[in-house]
Amino acid sequence: MAEVMSTERNILFGLYDDEVKLLDAVKAANAAHLNIDEVYTPFPVHGLDPLLGLEESRLHIAGFIFGTIGCLFGFGFMTWVFTRDWPIIFGGKPYWSVPAFIPITFELTVLFAAVGMVLVFYIICGLGPGAEPRRLHDRITDDKFCIAFDATDLASGAVDDLKGYFSKTGAESVHSKMVPA
Repeated sequence: MAEVMSTERNILFGLYDDEVKLLDAVKAANAAHLNIDEVYTPFPVHGLDPLLGLEESRLHIAGFIFGTIGCLFGFGFMTWVFTRDWPIIFGGKPYWSVPAFIPITFELTVLFAAVGMVLVFYIICGLGPGAEPRRLHDRITDDKFCIAFDATDLASGAVDDLKGYFSKTGAESVHSKMVPA
């Protein structure tokens, strides 16, 4: 008989009051070799990425690529317009006046880089039109910090150990929630 995969995960999470307690709790989880599923914070916490083993974002590479596309598009379009499509001499300048193209080229570089990075960020994070927010608790993005563990396949003793970890590390409250996989 085929095993049916569960479409939901049981997430056990603890809420903390401030980032110092959160950082201490992550250090304690690393020392105890606990597998943290996710950490949620209402604002970026300095020093959290290395503790979680996260690499530096490569979003700046996308910004460079989109900026380069914008630069080439702006300069190429103005070159085509002023030399082929509509060649008019303005104030004695030549048809192909590179210094006159610099401001528009710069602005299109910034525009393409900004819009491109926002689009890439939305795609990577699964945000955008029609995306359903997945919230564990309403106060996580308001004023609470959260460490979440996947407790789907854990025995009741292991879940009790995680609850003990939360009480030792100063969690304000501990909750369990079923979320879509």
